[in-house]
Amino acid sequence: MLDRNPQQRPRPRKAPKQARSVETVRVIVEAAARVLEQHGMDGFSTNAVAERAGVSIGSLYQYFPRKEALIGALILRETSLLIEDAEAARAEPSGTAALSALIRACVAHQLRRPTLARLLDFEEAHLPFDVDTERVKERLRMILSEMLQRPDLPCLVEIHAAVRDVTAIIKGMVDTAGVYGETDQHALSLRVRRAVFGYLNGYS
Repeated sequence: MLDRNPQQRPRPRKAPKQARSVETVRVIVEAAARVLEQHGMDGFSTNAVAERAGVSIGSLYQYFPRKEALIGALILRETSLLIEDAEAARAEPSGTAALSALIRACVAHQLRRPTLARLLDFEEAHLPFDVDTERVKERLRMILSEMLQRPDLPCLVEIHAAVRDVTAIIKGMVDTAGVYGETDQHALSLRVRRAVFGYLNGYS
């Protein structure tokens, strides 16, 4: 059922349960990504997405009542992919290795589909609060907090502030690189790493 809370963007009408429905939703969400990449928000509509996905508009509306719900599903999908990489980085044996792996994951995430990433960043900042996306982002904050408290990294007096700061450093540098069309993931990862560890080493 559509969530009518005015504090949230429209959510999917229902969650797919059968394999065929899951695949239909996957195709629709990927079609939404491709329409955004090719035409931007000006050319983004439920009709355009349905046509690209090869489904009827009625089939699309079974799951997504408005285009904002499609944007929300895309943001959730992309953020969840980043969480998977962050969980893998968390398995590294030291804080230095884990944080370095997380930085590489953030860079790869932004530059993998840079046009899509920039558009979703903009929409995420302007669309209403979304509880599902916030839940995923909170998981990312928890992963980063755990990494920053590992014994090989400088002892941080205010961990919550450090998490915010490190997040801002990574996001700011990576987003800006995307705006300027950077494609060298290795070079960008090294710059972000220098900035993050320079900040952390200021505590030692």
